[in-house]
Amino acid sequence: MDVTVAVDCMGGDHGPHVTVPAALDFLRRREDVNIVLVGFQDEINAELRKVRGDLVARITVQHASETVGMDEAPASALRGKKDSSMRVAVNLVKDGTAHACVSAGNTGALMAISRFVLKTLPDIERPAICSVLPTMTGRTYMLDLGANVDCTAEHLLQFGVMGATLVSAVENKERPTVGLLNIGEEEIKGSEVVKHAAELLRTSGLNFYGNVEGDDIYKGTTDVVVCDGFVGNVTLKASEGIARMFSTYLREEFNRNLLTRAASLAALPVLNAFKRRLDPRNYNGATLLGLRGIVVKSHGSADRMSFRIATGRAADEARSGVLGKITERMSSIQENAA
Repeated sequence: MDVTVAVDCMGGDHGPHVTVPAALDFLRRREDVNIVLVGFQDEINAELRKVRGDLVARITVQHASETVGMDEAPASALRGKKDSSMRVAVNLVKDGTAHACVSAGNTGALMAISRFVLKTLPDIERPAICSVLPTMTGRTYMLDLGANVDCTAEHLLQFGVMGATLVSAVENKERPTVGLLNIGEEEIKGSEVVKHAAELLRTSGLNFYGNVEGDDIYKGTTDVVVCDGFVGNVTLKASEGIARMFSTYLREEFNRNLLTRAASLAALPVLNAFKRRLDPRNYNGATLLGLRGIVVKSHGSADRMSFRIATGRAADEARSGVLGKITERMSSIQENAA
């Protein structure tokens, strides 16, 4: 079965000049995917003039007359822009025209629109933002990264179920490990919400590892790391800041004098390999997990390569059938708890 992905071409910092070529790059790599390009038709068609004929058959253009600004209030985008490229792309998922959609637009607006249009899966109270992070052993999936500041223990349980099911479906891991982010590994540590969440996860049937600390994220201790959106977003932004600081310091030291510049030339192969290994573009694309449809949020400043990666994530999740598997898992947990 071919998968169709709706692309919000107008979202992000660069718009169609990046999103359209990125979608076409993805089509060249995947023969089992079709693309619906959503946005200002004239601008999209201007980019499509560069396309080879063999790709045209797998491309559809869906005009949308409005765009959502990157700093626009979510409520304004939801109520006042019903023909925005973002809203139209999500509607295509709801009506079954597309199996998934991807947008580099305003995160708050995308979450508000997606939740309003698609609604949440059965037994899921709140969708969560889930993303992939590099680790010393491979990669881990972390959620929530900012959608829900205040969470109950039940919400954290749902995040664990959704994250584990996503990893199982996309990574083909039968029983991925789930860790609960805490201030210590001991069961007595943490807030009452976190301690209760640990109890729920322990009896859920998931492969619950237990509490994990911040350094466990990048050790790759577990396949899934669960936390509330406040903690997750602070952790993510702090990690991005450390990465930028490390890169800046390294550049400054190599440019300190003639000797260090010469050393940088000798170290260039290692530095390039290091850069490729940790290139954030390879991990672009955060899933709005828990909705009745696949929605992937690309970084707003995504370039052509990173937006292609996010488009691939949307297609892979749609093909994996993860939504049905989450529903089945949550239903089973509810039955056991009754």
